Amino acid sequence: MFLHGLFLLIAGISAGLGGSIAGIGSIYSYPALLIIGLNPLDANVTNSVSLTFVSIGAVIGSKPEWLPKKKLLMKMAPATFIGGICGALLLLNTPVTSLRIIIPYLLIFSSLAVLYPRNSSSSEVTRSKFVIVTIIAGVIGIYSGYFGAGSGSMTIVILMQLLSLEIKVAQAMKNLLIGVANGVAAFAFIFSGHVHWLVAIPLAIGCYIGGRTGPFIVRRMNQKHLKIITSISGLVLATWLLIRQ
Repeated sequence: MFLHGLFLLIAGISAGLGGSIAGIGSIYSYPALLIIGLNPLDANVTNSVSLTFVSIGAVIGSKPEWLPKKKLLMKMAPATFIGGICGALLLLNTPVTSLRIIIPYLLIFSSLAVLYPRNSSSSEVTRSKFVIVTIIAGVIGIYSGYFGAGSGSMTIVILMQLLSLEIKVAQAMKNLLIGVANGVAAFAFIFSGHVHWLVAIPLAIGCYIGGRTGPFIVRRMNQKHLKIITSISGLVLATWLLIRQ
């Protein structure tokens, strides 16, 4: 039991760092839950609850970056909130297979799109642009509540390209938006009977530690290097998802 707890703590720290830096936390935490013997549904639900603590740590750590965008985030958050509820209900009532078929390909696209130069001349958030971003944020909320692997990197790309944000700001905003979706989904999962609490606790502690540390690393990284790391991490995650299919 002690070794399981230590293993999950390390997996959680890795997930926290991966999630807050590159949006790929699940590549560490979800397999760890499968390794210790959880079935795919219970692992997915327990993982979602634990990953909420990545967001808590990352949101606190990245506050200097997202605070100037507070008004915009308050307008976008309801879409991810509603999406998170829908995603959680889908997970508990439908097979966890159909959506996963297309996700790796979307993730490959978003991983490559991170490297594409942002359009710095269109920093103004027009009404049409905001509507598009909000709709996509809602869709990402659904996916995040349903499965979540790769939702962070997808959100980063959307924020960078459509709102013309620097990657560090997009990372920080992603932490809050994905946190909303994961949080509401986790609340629904608490009552589902699929959460393994003795497993979730050490994983969640590790997730918080990694999530709290990640923003400090991001803040000190070169923008170009951060883009490359995010892109490569997303491609690794896409490969992992393709292998699991």
